[in-house]
Amino acid sequence: MNRLTLVLALLAAPTAAHAEDSDARSEILAGIDERYEQTADTARKIWEWAEVGYQEEKSSGLLKQSLRAQGFELKSGVAGIPTAFVAEYGTEGPVIAILAEYDALPGINQDAVATRSPLSGKSAAHACGHNLFGAGSVEAAIAVSKWLKKTGTPGRVRLYGTPAEEGGSGKVYMVREGLFDDVDFAIHWHASDENSAAARTTLANRSAKFRFRGVSAHAAGAPERARSALDGVEAFNLMVNMMREHVPQESRIHYVITKGGIAPNVVPDFAEVFYYVRHPDPDGVDAIWSRVEEAAKGAAMGTGTSVDWEVIHGNNPLLVNEPLARMMDSKLRQIGGVQYNATEEEFARQIHASFDKPKNALGSEAVIQPYDVTLGYGSTDVGDVSYATPTVGVRTATWVPGTSAHSWQSSAASGMSIGFKGTQVAAKAMSLAAIELYSNPELRQEAKAAFDKARGPDYKYKSLLGDRKPPLDYRK
Repeated sequence: MNRLTLVLALLAAPTAAHAEDSDARSEILAGIDERYEQTADTARKIWEWAEVGYQEEKSSGLLKQSLRAQGFELKSGVAGIPTAFVAEYGTEGPVIAILAEYDALPGINQDAVATRSPLSGKSAAHACGHNLFGAGSVEAAIAVSKWLKKTGTPGRVRLYGTPAEEGGSGKVYMVREGLFDDVDFAIHWHASDENSAAARTTLANRSAKFRFRGVSAHAAGAPERARSALDGVEAFNLMVNMMREHVPQESRIHYVITKGGIAPNVVPDFAEVFYYVRHPDPDGVDAIWSRVEEAAKGAAMGTGTSVDWEVIHGNNPLLVNEPLARMMDSKLRQIGGVQYNATEEEFARQIHASFDKPKNALGSEAVIQPYDVTLGYGSTDVGDVSYATPTVGVRTATWVPGTSAHSWQSSAASGMSIGFKGTQVAAKAMSLAAIELYSNPELRQEAKAAFDKARGPDYKYKSLLGDRKPPLDYRK
């Protein structure tokens, strides 16, 4: 062997340090597999409780209990929110945040079976998979803490328990309180019907409850003495629906009448409608929102009623960080997708048969989708976190391919092994991503440079919900 060949061979050979690090990472992934039953049990309990935003007392308590048992230090009730918390492990070094959600959706209900089957007495369900989100993120934080301890790497892993993502903007209040000011990077994930680490941004959005007040009277005996608050709501909705023709095509506006009266022969003196407005740019939300407010005033004037409104939540769009997204994509491909057993295949077949022209085919749960940069039409309060610190996310196939979020099919899979297996994939991907960030200073530098460029030199944070306090009763 000549000198050049020897040098090349030595360069190509793994060093003892590299081998040790590889062993540590493999051990961490194996540990996630060993704790599968524990993670699944946590996800199932939160699924059964199905606690809605700002009322997730048992769910947040269970996650805190799991973290405390693993040596994390906890701060509860942060940002003025009783069910919000921060748990930290480690000292010195980079601070990496892992986000955990655990609120359920009201107005939908489903058992963990493959046919439409509501559960008696329940008014909410985990149709967005936040039970999985919370359990998987806690498992990732525990796994990273074990890696930090085993390798002696300087660093802190911090789990943020973030309530009320569904229309409550829990993370926004945490950002506003400065709880992310010392965080170097943030990692999140979400339940899905596919595996992807695509750099997908989201829509900015704002919501409010518009409350109309009128005068009650007998609807037949004295209609001239009444002024219907419901008429105000309906006139308002009509004007906004006409406005849809004249807003940018990327916009989204939707509403639900939350209070409209009880008896047809009693003219309602109070009615309420809950609105969302979305657009890719926060300024776009502001522009549409001002027109919605004017429509509310006009509806009240035309129906002889009065109106006021309360902004409930507001989220900035997700700020994509491509260096982090490409890194996460590589970690996800290293892990691979979800593999069904025979029972799960039959469950998936029945669920898939309930769809009309599903986008994803059965079998795609085992595939990693191509990496790309795209606009998503959902919204999330992770967006505000992404303007506070470089942020990266991943989606895994916790639901049967073709499943839409906020459906009975998503709730069903979130409460059984298909959801739990997808959660394991997410926990592994997040763990490897965090370890890469602790180990790779060049990546940290590149990601922070991309973050600074995307925000711009004169960036100043602006919350889309203003200075209001957390709406702790918005789901009551």
